[in-house]
Amino acid sequence: MGRVTERRKVLRIRDGAVSTRPDTLVAEEPMEIRLNGKPLAITMRTPGDDFALAAGFLVSEGVLADVSDLQNIVYCAGATADGSNTYNVVDVKTAPGVTLPDITLERNVYTTSSCGLCGKASLDAVRTTTRWPIADTPPVRVDADLLAALPDRLRAAQRVFDRTGGLHAAALFSEDGELLDVREDVGRHNAVDKLVGRALQNGDLPLSRTILLVSGRASFELAQKAVMAGIPVLAAVSAPSSLAVDLAAETGLTLVGFLRGSSMNVYAGEDRIALRTASARG
Repeated sequence: MGRVTERRKVLRIRDGAVSTRPDTLVAEEPMEIRLNGKPLAITMRTPGDDFALAAGFLVSEGVLADVSDLQNIVYCAGATADGSNTYNVVDVKTAPGVTLPDITLERNVYTTSSCGLCGKASLDAVRTTTRWPIADTPPVRVDADLLAALPDRLRAAQRVFDRTGGLHAAALFSEDGELLDVREDVGRHNAVDKLVGRALQNGDLPLSRTILLVSGRASFELAQKAVMAGIPVLAAVSAPSSLAVDLAAETGLTLVGFLRGSSMNVYAGEDRIALRTASARG
């Protein structure tokens, strides 16, 4: 299996002084996901938690919803012409009887902001295919001060980021602020898939009483992954996209952006945020 980090020699210039030194970089390698032997998708990822990544990806596709839907996940031997195993191709085998959606190599499904669908079609597809509509789940109330403390907890748990400075992170917290899991990856969507995939493997879906925190922006794709896993609150340290806000409003997802220090913007689902005062200033 590939390493999470790699070393490269760099020319370092500091205040006019020039030197050479090794630098630690985050590893990035392609991973092909196959579904019952059929090639499905390729993602650029940081090696590690590959099986969870594949499982989480298929949760967001609407293929998997319970650990019983999954028969096994294996690395594909013979992935190259000489028959060697690169550990960059995984095959997900579903349990007998699992209904598969019409997924093709062209990726013309609803799942990501880059798959060719947009606007109303994407919103309708996620809302109608999620197994656990957020609006139907028990109410969750999250204190604003608790939310404000979560980015520091996430940052403290980013072990590989400290060595490379080049990884996104996603963390799952309980509604009381307990850190349940954290994953890092060169792709923010991969980090979320790894979280969701581990939850599926552990039999913890739906994640209906949790908070998902991501280290970057909140794209439509990340909002979609939260909705498909039954997560009621998505918070990001940066901005959301317009389609992410639309999806949150359509599905009942609480979407928080620019979560920095004691400041934040709540773009949808503000009823889940407990405030010290009832008034809001424009």
